[in-house]
Amino acid sequence: MKMTIERPIYGLEEEVFVTEPTKPSLKSLYYLAGMLKKNPVFYYTHTASNFSRGKDISQGLMSGVEISTAVHGSIDELMDDLAFRRNDLIATCDGLIVPLGHLINFYAPTNTCAFQIHVGGVKNREKAYRNLAYFLPLLVLLTVNSPGADGKYYGQSFRIDKSFAIGELRSDWEYRFQDIIYAKRLSTIELRIFDPIWDLDRIRLLLSLIDAIVKAEKVYSFNENSYNKLRSKVALTGYCEEIEAIYQDLNEIKEVRKGIFQNTCSDLVWEFYQQEGLISTYSALDNAYRTGMFTPSRTPSESDSLLKAGIGFAGYYVPKLPYVLWKYWREW
Repeated sequence: MKMTIERPIYGLEEEVFVTEPTKPSLKSLYYLAGMLKKNPVFYYTHTASNFSRGKDISQGLMSGVEISTAVHGSIDELMDDLAFRRNDLIATCDGLIVPLGHLINFYAPTNTCAFQIHVGGVKNREKAYRNLAYFLPLLVLLTVNSPGADGKYYGQSFRIDKSFAIGELRSDWEYRFQDIIYAKRLSTIELRIFDPIWDLDRIRLLLSLIDAIVKAEKVYSFNENSYNKLRSKVALTGYCEEIEAIYQDLNEIKEVRKGIFQNTCSDLVWEFYQQEGLISTYSALDNAYRTGMFTPSRTPSESDSLLKAGIGFAGYYVPKLPYVLWKYWREW
């Protein structure tokens, strides 16, 4: 019998907050307008603006901004593309770019940011989906990065535990608001659970592990109920006893040191916040996103320019609205 060799393809969607300096503002639309002006063909479909919902609007209307890559069959090419898109955002943005799943000074389950990975080109989608879901409680520890809410410590990821946009897995793998789905519009497996992080090395490792899992021949014993019990525990406490067996199974596919899962981005961010405060933490996250160095650099003055917000609304949101409505219709 001829063995099937998987040749998956990948795409990334990265959402980040832009704060001025501690809260997002509608100036974010101005930055997106700058990207759209630079490359209208690509960034019309590879950027997005997000907004708070319901009662969370009282803390601020604007949420994060989104950039996404093209589709690639090579992890190296995908990482190069992500770095290029980041540089385009950096070039147009004078606010603080804050890669967090949820802002430390907010309590807003609808105002969150994600790092989403699309997996396509696999022949047995159900097998790939179930194997990825089996390893997801471990893989997510590479990116948990949402330690606080309302200035208080919450756990490894407030976003994973509280966000409206993800959640426990259901029998319907096309239902949109869960941790991993089959995305009808793109015909991909979409991993939605990950928090955004600044660390490109961690992202590269995550992608290499996902690639190895998708290509693995073995079928792992995924159970939805067990996953749903474990996801919240991991979101609160991180690496735990129940993760150990999953880690051992992962090492049969690809060896990786345990410490990378035990020492999280959330731990680093919260420790820094306790010592240095909010603005220095957001400045350090901005500098890490821009340069790779997690240390405070610039601190822009508080700004909520109505003129730039108006330019952004007219130059970005209005032209994008037809595409946003079409995308919403296709996804539902």
